[in-house]
Parts: sequence; structure tokens; C-alpha cells
Amino acid sequence: MTTRAWIVFLDESGVSLLPQIRRTYSHRGQTPLLRHRLNWKRASMAGALGYHSTDPDRGARLCFHLKPGSYDTAGLIEVLEQMKVFYRGERVVLVWDGLSAHWSRAMRAWAAEQDWLTLERLPAYAPELNPVELLWSSLKKRELANLAGNHLADVADATEQGIHRINTNPRLPWSFLAHTGLTIHPPHPPNLRKDQ
Repeated sequence: MTTRAWIVFLDESGVSLLPQIRRTYSHRGQTPLLRHRLNWKRASMAGALGYHSTDPDRGARLCFHLKPGSYDTAGLIEVLEQMKVFYRGERVVLVWDGLSAHWSRAMRAWAAEQDWLTLERLPAYAPELNPVELLWSSLKKRELANLAGNHLADVADATEQGIHRINTNPRLPWSFLAHTGLTIHPPHPPNLRKDQ
């Protein structure tokens, strides 16, 4: 395992113009109605949460990518090229699941040429170990909840507002990691007291 590197968890999720139905409040006797166009247009988003392996004071880093359609190997390589710029030559250990595009021959060949990147695989059927899953949950329960947009741009705007909310709260990315039960050493991120 590489030392003095960023441990980065990456995951993809989809959004569409169909609203994420969530329970809400209304006046008694006035059932809220969601009006939407039954449009199946979809976009995909990729999120990468990074935690420094030896210096938690550097904070967590969040990279985000949104595109129409779905990700394939070429689209994910584009995301990783942007991540390379984001981390400016620092070492990255990328942890992601067993999606076929993550481990395709083309992806492995590309990754073998990257001296800044090491790929690690999450155990099969273990989304609870990926803190990015909690990022998606946070977005879908807040900014995307009951959103009946007319265009994918409406969904993209709401998603970007959620990413901004998460980015401006330094404790939230650490709470996503803590919820997985995983730790980054040294074990005391800046938002937790040492006696916790």
C-alpha cells in the first residue's frame, strides 16, 4: 500500500427527470402533488471523496463529474484524467467497486501507465464500505428530493447546489467515512475529539 497518498473512494450514480419521491409536510387535507412529464432522460454523476493517508488536517477533498447518459470505460478515464489535474501529481490510491468498466482491459492498460495512481477494489456486494454512497444518499434526500425538473439542467443545478453544500461543510465528508466503519490513519480527523 502506498504511503503519503490520498485514499480516494469513487462511485457513480444516475439521476433522471423522474423525481426522487420523499415524504414531505403539507397543510392538513392538502396532499402535495408532484407534476412531471414522465421523461426518462438520464444523466450520470461520478463522485470521488479523498482523504489524506497521513495528514487529516489537509481535509477531505470532493471531486464531482456529471454527464448525460451513462459512464463507460472511456468516460471514466476522462474522469480520472480530471482527477489527475485536481490532485496535481500527488499519489492517489483509488478505491472503487467491481463494475466492469472499472476493471476492463482498457482501464487496466491506462492505469498501468499512470505513476500517480494505484487501483484497489472494494469487496463484492459491499456498498456500505464506500462513503460516496452516503454522498449520493445526502443529495437524493435533500436537493433532489421531490424535484420535478423540466430539463436535465434543472437536475444538474440542484445536484451542484448539493455538492456545494457538502464541500462547504468540512465535517460532512468525514461523517460519510465514519459511517462506513473505515478509518484513515492517523485516526483523529479534525472534526472529532481524541476522546471520542
